Amino acid sequence: MKKILLIITLFLLDVAVLTAQGARLKDMAQVDGVRDNQLLGYGLVVGLHGTGDGNKSTFTTQGLTNMLKNIGMNINSNDIKVKNVAGVLVTGSLPPFVKNGQEIDVTVSSLGDAASLQGGTLIATPLRGLDGKIYAMAQGPVSIGGFVVPGGRRGGQKNHLTVARIPNGATVEREVPVSFAGRNYVTISLDRPDFTTVIRVVKAINNDLGGDFAKAQDGASVRVEVPESYKNRQVALLAKLEDLDVRPDNHAMVVIDERTGTVVMGENVRISRLALAHGSLSVQVSAAKTPPIASAMVGKLLTNKMVKKMTAQIASATAGKTSKKLAEIDPGVTLGQLVRALNSVGVAPRDLIAVLQAIKAAGALQAELKII
Repeated sequence: MKKILLIITLFLLDVAVLTAQGARLKDMAQVDGVRDNQLLGYGLVVGLHGTGDGNKSTFTTQGLTNMLKNIGMNINSNDIKVKNVAGVLVTGSLPPFVKNGQEIDVTVSSLGDAASLQGGTLIATPLRGLDGKIYAMAQGPVSIGGFVVPGGRRGGQKNHLTVARIPNGATVEREVPVSFAGRNYVTISLDRPDFTTVIRVVKAINNDLGGDFAKAQDGASVRVEVPESYKNRQVALLAKLEDLDVRPDNHAMVVIDERTGTVVMGENVRISRLALAHGSLSVQVSAAKTPPIASAMVGKLLTNKMVKKMTAQIASATAGKTSKKLAEIDPGVTLGQLVRALNSVGVAPRDLIAVLQAIKAAGALQAELKII
């Protein structure tokens, strides 16, 4: 297992040190006003094979009673058995520019103690927005993508049985108007705010439009004045801008998943002077003069030949020592180089995680450390 995790980590490190490539503006930013809207509704799933809510789920009994009254049937709620019915919460997302009559997917989640929604059908359920208005109606057979086979030890279950999907299960009844007609400007907001990236976006837009049309509002948004040639053609302008290529400037970050022992880091992660001992491992990063081999590797992408030379240097430094393994590297080198050196002397992924946390605590890791 450790070997697999180590291979994954090394592969991710190799990818991370590659030069950052540009991305389309549409993949890293959004146009203000173009967004999804969340919908919510309470409904009933019927036709279950005895796997519905128990009689203690009063909201299911009340909901079924009200539904029957709406279709002209007056029944005492005390006479209703709901083992074939489940009260559910229906959620969906209303995309921008969707039109009346179009269909959207919905998710159906059990609210009571139903054992399974398998084989059930959602009856007509109004979906409301935050303003309380009805925007869609959901109905149809649910799909859980799993199953349950009773029978004690011989039985089995696959996937989650109390959450289901209905592809194209809701019909849009009300639109959310989004129009750019008549606007003199549009605002573009970055998904990941960054001052450097915002300035690059401004330069890319101005270079493409041939004028000073874009201005940065803050670290996340750019306001673009609509050129005279694009008056009443704002959609064409946005189509032109979203295809621009911009190189984002990402924060230096190290992401650690302690459950799997995976470590992922960006290309800008560097370390400062430090000396660290962890178990039988000793690492020193100092300003002392280092052999030509290590100095030549600073700031460069490691090749297999460089790794072999670094390994030989580490082995030379640790010759005759049985209790410690020593690696000396110049300050300012990338963390990726340090990790490659540590892996070359047999550091396990979980030990590597402890080392990275200690380096961050000492203030020598010039990056954000994020543990997931």
